[in-house]
Amino acid sequence: MSEEAGAEVLVEHAGKSFGRIGALDDVSLHMDRGEAIAITGRSGSGKSTLLGLIGGLERPDRGKVLIDGRPVWLDRHPAQARRELVGFVFQRHLLLAALSARANVEVPLIGAGVHRAERRRRALALLEEVGLADRAEHLPSELSGGESQRVAVARALVNEPRLLLADEPTGALDSVTSERVLDLLFRLRDRLGMTLAVVSYDPDVAKRADRTLTLIDGRIGDTGEAGIAQA
Repeated sequence: MSEEAGAEVLVEHAGKSFGRIGALDDVSLHMDRGEAIAITGRSGSGKSTLLGLIGGLERPDRGKVLIDGRPVWLDRHPAQARRELVGFVFQRHLLLAALSARANVEVPLIGAGVHRAERRRRALALLEEVGLADRAEHLPSELSGGESQRVAVARALVNEPRLLLADEPTGALDSVTSERVLDLLFRLRDRLGMTLAVVSYDPDVAKRADRTLTLIDGRIGDTGEAGIAQA
């Protein structure tokens, strides 16, 4: 694993509210390059909000969030910065229904200005990586739930991000398919050296991760043995 492949994440005393509802309160954590953490907690504990802050989709009301030493949401071109640094996988795969699996994987590359031939090459290579080379020209309606989620993983990786964030990536899948998707995420993390954060209720995620971070009412609670989540 390359030491420079992953991204370093630093969250310091971050807080986030939506109107009068407090989602996160004084959260601090540090992720080393290439580290994999599982984020657990009850519904409404702030897990998805924390992932959004780390990935630059949300801006903290208090504190700071840095990826490789810089706040993504303060970049002159935040969307471009996210595209270069971060890949997202969500519970619902969010594939575009009118596009083939290959075209869905190519979508992030269009915004990055990648030439059509190179977009196609990268998309096909990733679909082969996730075991779907023979399904490249199928529409999402022709794919199973697990296949669609694997396409979503390929799409998240097509810009070669140093940080991969997955929000309940197996929440809508059966146990067998869930295991395959988790195998895929952690295998790719090991091979590519990405930093990985997975929000999940699935205990198998915690077993695979380097450490576990638990959110309780917007604050960090218990952590796993392999590291200290609260800085």
